[in-house]
Formats: sequence, structure tokens, C-alpha cells
Amino acid sequence: MFIPRRKVRIETERLTLRQPLLIDFRDWAALREQSAEFLIPWEPVWAADHLTRKGFSNRVYWAQRAITNGSALPLFLVRREDERLLGAITLDNIRRGPAQAGTLGYWIGEPFARHGYMREALQAVVHHAFGRLDLSRLEAACLPENTASRGLLEKCGFKYEGVAQSYLQINGRWRTHVLYAALRMDRRGRTDVG
Repeated sequence: MFIPRRKVRIETERLTLRQPLLIDFRDWAALREQSAEFLIPWEPVWAADHLTRKGFSNRVYWAQRAITNGSALPLFLVRREDERLLGAITLDNIRRGPAQAGTLGYWIGEPFARHGYMREALQAVVHHAFGRLDLSRLEAACLPENTASRGLLEKCGFKYEGVAQSYLQINGRWRTHVLYAALRMDRRGRTDVG
């Protein structure tokens, strides 16, 4: 079994953000299945093995390798009061060198949407990325009509940067996305002119 050299755990007011584990399979599969209608319009088409133990195991092993080699930070949102899995957030495509950047993606189970959990998680991951990982730029993209995701990004300090035509295949179709970014030293909209 592959054991990661680094374990990442981020604590927030109500959540523990931690890497996925094999023992999470039942909770993850149940939440994804229960929330399928809520999630599918915003996600790539689920593979045939999406909700299987084997498919989940592959995700866990990918997460362990990605954390170890520093290419991504996939985390589950676990509510501390009852150890309930609520969703996931991933800082992916971490680029070092001159870029010092990464891309954020996230999902939350339908029963837990609009309770501030993802905002809490996103703010914690942004803080971790800028402070602990020394990244300079975080990017996120969402469908233009996904007002919940756009609002979340804006509340967390991300700024709209533009549109990417045919950016990702979502629910089986190439879809245009709106692009957002947060900068560690964000001076956009500010001026030194007194």
C-alpha cells in the first residue's frame, strides 16, 4: 500500500480538511449518489466506475501521490461535530518556478450546500496555499450560470478575470467558463495615487 510521506490537515471553525482515505468510500459514494442531480450539471461526465470501490481507490491513491509529489492538494471536508463527510476541495495543477500558481475545484453534497461550509473550506485552503505552500496565484473557473459558485469565489476575494471559450467538458458538452483568480499580494483596483 502506498503511504504518503506528508499528511495535510487543515482545521477551520467547524471543519477538518484532510486527504481522502480508503475507509471514506461508503460515505463518499452515498453522498455523491444522493447529490447526483445537484452535482451532475456542473461536473464532467461521471465514468462508469465513478461510484465503485475500485474507482474510489484509484482516487485515493492519486491523492496520496499528488500530495507526496506536491502537484495537488485534494482534501475532504469533514464536519468535526459528527465526522460527517460534506464534500471536497482540490488545489490542483500546482505550478512552481516563475508561476507559483494552482487551480481550485470543489464540490459539496446537496444537503450541506448554502451553510457556509465551502466558504470556510475555500478560505482555509487559500490561506494554506499562500502561507504554507508559498503560492502567488490561485485560479478557479465555473460555468457562467453557476451563481452559487461565482458568489462563493467573489466572497472569498477572487476577482473575475474573463471568459475561456470551450474550457472544459461539463455534463458531456464543451462549455465556456468564467475565470477567477486570487493573488497573494492583490493590488488590483488599488492605486498609489493620493
